[in-house]
Amino acid sequence: MDDQLKSNLTSSKHWVRLIYMILFAIAMYVAFLVMMVLVAAQFLFALVTGRDNLQLRKFGDSLSLYMFKTLQYLIYKEEEKPFPFADWPESDVVIEDDAEEVVAEDVEEKPETKPPAKKAAPKRKASPKKKAEEAKDPPEE
Repeated sequence: MDDQLKSNLTSSKHWVRLIYMILFAIAMYVAFLVMMVLVAAQFLFALVTGRDNLQLRKFGDSLSLYMFKTLQYLIYKEEEKPFPFADWPESDVVIEDDAEEVVAEDVEEKPETKPPAKKAAPKRKASPKKKAEEAKDPPEE
């Protein structure tokens, strides 16, 4: 056997990582099941109320970030182990701003009555004859 292969096979570093990878693969499976329940609950909530649940959206965002970080570890892209060895990823969904938008939508349910914006007409290129005239007589300043 090659000396490099022999040292890799006897190195505890690789075997310990394998154990972590198996545990994180199980965590990914559980996270996937939770995500499917979350998707169904979000759909039912939107079906009944007409809008999504902001708390479920925030949790779904952080769960998807956790799943991403776990996959990054499993494919050897990252060496840092995800939660519970690191902090739970924070969602960047801002609930306060979303709630204000929802309230603003409820208050203003009238369709906008602004006329559609007019598009500017495309500029035409000067004809060769006009270009020749401009070259002869430059504009006075």
